[in-house]
Amino acid sequence: MIPRIYIPADSGALALGAEKVAKAIEAELKERGVEAKIVRNGSRGAYFLEPMVEVATAEGRIAYGPVKPSDVKSLFDSGFLKGGHHKRWLGSPDKIPFFAKQTRLTFARCGINDPLSLDAYKSHGGLRGLQNAVAMAPADIVKQVTESGLRGRGGAGFPTGIKWKTVLDTTSEQKYIVCNADEGDSATFADRMIMEGDPFVLIEGMAIAGIATGATKGFVYIRSEYPHAVATMNKAVAIARKAGVLGVNVLGSPNAFDMEIRVGAGAYVCGEETSLLNSLEGKRGVVRAKPPLPAIQGLFGKPTVINNVISLASVPIIMDKGAAFYKDFGMGRSRGTIPIQIAGNVRNGGLFETAFGLTLGEIVDDIGGGTSTGRPVKAVQVGGPLGAYFPRALFDTPFDYEEFAKRDGLIGHAGITVFDDTADMLKQARFAMEFCAIESCGKCTPCRIGSTRGVEVLDKVAAGIEAEKNLALVTDLCNTMKFGSLCALGGFTPYPVMSSITHFPEDFKPAPARVAAE
Repeated sequence: MIPRIYIPADSGALALGAEKVAKAIEAELKERGVEAKIVRNGSRGAYFLEPMVEVATAEGRIAYGPVKPSDVKSLFDSGFLKGGHHKRWLGSPDKIPFFAKQTRLTFARCGINDPLSLDAYKSHGGLRGLQNAVAMAPADIVKQVTESGLRGRGGAGFPTGIKWKTVLDTTSEQKYIVCNADEGDSATFADRMIMEGDPFVLIEGMAIAGIATGATKGFVYIRSEYPHAVATMNKAVAIARKAGVLGVNVLGSPNAFDMEIRVGAGAYVCGEETSLLNSLEGKRGVVRAKPPLPAIQGLFGKPTVINNVISLASVPIIMDKGAAFYKDFGMGRSRGTIPIQIAGNVRNGGLFETAFGLTLGEIVDDIGGGTSTGRPVKAVQVGGPLGAYFPRALFDTPFDYEEFAKRDGLIGHAGITVFDDTADMLKQARFAMEFCAIESCGKCTPCRIGSTRGVEVLDKVAAGIEAEKNLALVTDLCNTMKFGSLCALGGFTPYPVMSSITHFPEDFKPAPARVAAE
């Protein structure tokens, strides 16, 4: 039996040297005259162990990592093709604590298969959900998704089934499914991992959404900074179309659904659904006023489902295992699993899929392993650059949409950025305002002008100029932005600013007072 070696081609792993490791292994195989098959899989998501190389043995897969090109010769000398021990030996991937603690539903295949092998996808449960869907009435599919409790994983947490039902109930000769893959938040990479590591699950989810709502055309809008994801998705769509997963007769049924990949032009605001629609139509990426809702009048003025990658990629298992199976995970109104992305100053950075309900402290301390510097954790930002900063005093907060909202926070796309005690929260607050000012589409005054004024006022606070008066002005600005902005860019910028002021007031004292306090 020819040995199989798995080396990730995920762009995160490539950034950590996976391509150099792959070339070194290829060269070593050639030099030793050993025959082996190299499979370029996606990443399992433990980036602190990447590049993680796996070998299929009689006892199962054995992992090694993080592997450097300089390790390759000694790996072969240690008999790694048979799972031999080495300083990089990690054992069975499933028993590595970071993976063993997870509940992988949406990411069940990520890092295991060749992403572009449809046969491998089917052998690991792929297409079962779509096979069930083509035999069901559209309303029954929508009902199953609704009953599962699935909510939008892109940030808003809106019930997916309600959005689908609105499009289903709207009469039109043409409807669309749009996948928002414009993953621009800091500390987020779940969408990218799916598109690069298990693209067929997204395609399957979009096809189910199309059948459920009467949409026959889909678009995946991917940020331009994801060239590997764009390439993989284009190849996967072509493979799916050739195999009859997409086309005029999906899986041989009377249902038609096809899709295209479109690439954004680098605007953060195009992660907002109406800006994305404008960009898809070839217009400037600016926010549209609502109503009308995109579900009624969306892409090209037609009824449109707009869902995030993870929302759509979660649909196949719901259609395969049933609504009750999926709803059994989670807490409160937050059902199913959530792929938490842990990044920043943290020891164990990566993607951790689990049921809703873990506390922030468990995620940061037990799973993330604390800071990479070894210093105390000062703050954790949850939800990207527009998320609130939580101090350790709030680490008992369960990972749940409503629980975070109670504490003036948001889950967003479930990205977590960890900061140690050297972080200056005044600078972080200023950064939030500056980020908003740079990325604003400019359509509404509270966002466009409010963020610019916010930077100026926070600079005055930093300079010790009427600090108390200017902090009151920042608070007033945040109130105007929160309730007056057209979209979440201006509306959510107050979260990081106000949470910094509220939880870390010592960082906003005039410079002499801060020095004295230290």
